[in-house]
Amino acid sequence: MLEGKIALVTGASSGIGLAVARAVVAGGGKVALVARTEANLREAARELGPERAAIYPLDVTDLARLEELPARVLERFGALDLLVNNAGLNHRGPALQFTPRQLGDVITTNLTAAVVLARAAAPHLRQGGAIVNVASLAGMVPVPHEAAYSASKAGLRAFSRVLHGELRARGIHVGIVSPGPVDTNFFGDLAKAPALNFSQPMSTAEQVAEAVLRCWRERRVEIALPWFSGKLCTLGYVSPRLMRVLRPALERRGERNKRALIERRSARKA
Repeated sequence: MLEGKIALVTGASSGIGLAVARAVVAGGGKVALVARTEANLREAARELGPERAAIYPLDVTDLARLEELPARVLERFGALDLLVNNAGLNHRGPALQFTPRQLGDVITTNLTAAVVLARAAAPHLRQGGAIVNVASLAGMVPVPHEAAYSASKAGLRAFSRVLHGELRARGIHVGIVSPGPVDTNFFGDLAKAPALNFSQPMSTAEQVAEAVLRCWRERRVEIALPWFSGKLCTLGYVSPRLMRVLRPALERRGERNKRALIERRSARKA
């Protein structure tokens, strides 16, 4: 399926984005890598091979440059088959702890940029192509102390579902991958992350990348990771009262899992 395909991936210098890029190249495709730090992109491109990967150092909040990106990818590769909106930002803590601009930056990075890039890329995608947006279980059930992040991911899910209906007749698939906790550096300081984040089994970046490609291959509207966690979030959304009852137990389990993760990471560094 990936032989000869061209993918455009944001947040591609590490974590989920880099795992997606590796999977595309391993399957015979080529990839346009987008991230803010040029040095990290160059390192990723060296690993993937210069004939298979091109770099585009870009902050996705620069919406004017972002809008021009699909045309630049077409100039380089001659086609576009897959857009993966993966770039993300989170400020964890009570909303009043952050400036209005900091909270707005979360929305711009996670939602506005994805909307702009999807709109810019859609007319250029080949028949059978896809847009896959990486959302989060936090977009299904809001996470305490992650107000802007939860809002951005909920908005991304809504946008994706509407766009799915609009582009289906054009032969373009739009899907969503909503992971729970993923074992990457996105959490930053683990001590500041809400315990609820860790109440569900942790996925690897490679598992999320596989879900992104499966979302395209199987024309799935949404894939939640883990599967059971997605069902639990749906139940919690339908019945907020039940979620309030379950939350203390989930947070206790999450706190245990978080401590274990901190210990494992400390052991790796030792």
